[in-house]
Amino acid sequence: MASLRPSLALVPKVVGRRQFSLSQRMRLKDNWDQEALPGSNVPFNTNSKWGLATTLILYISSAVAVPFFAMRWQLLKKRAG
Repeated sequence: MASLRPSLALVPKVVGRRQFSLSQRMRLKDNWDQEALPGSNVPFNTNSKWGLATTLILYISSAVAVPFFAMRWQLLKKRAG
């Protein structure tokens, strides 16, 4: 163990932590300009007015229609059985 001590003295103790924090800083620095753009955090295109309107109408109407389709399916299942 005494023979390994001089070679271990050359290795810093916090190399892993330091590299991780530097990589996190670089990653945040690279994406900082794109995070502040309006519409960059949604999974669809917000540049087209009609495309956005169509997407939102389909999304909201499907969310409203699901309970009614589930109720109809349960009533038909009850009637058949």
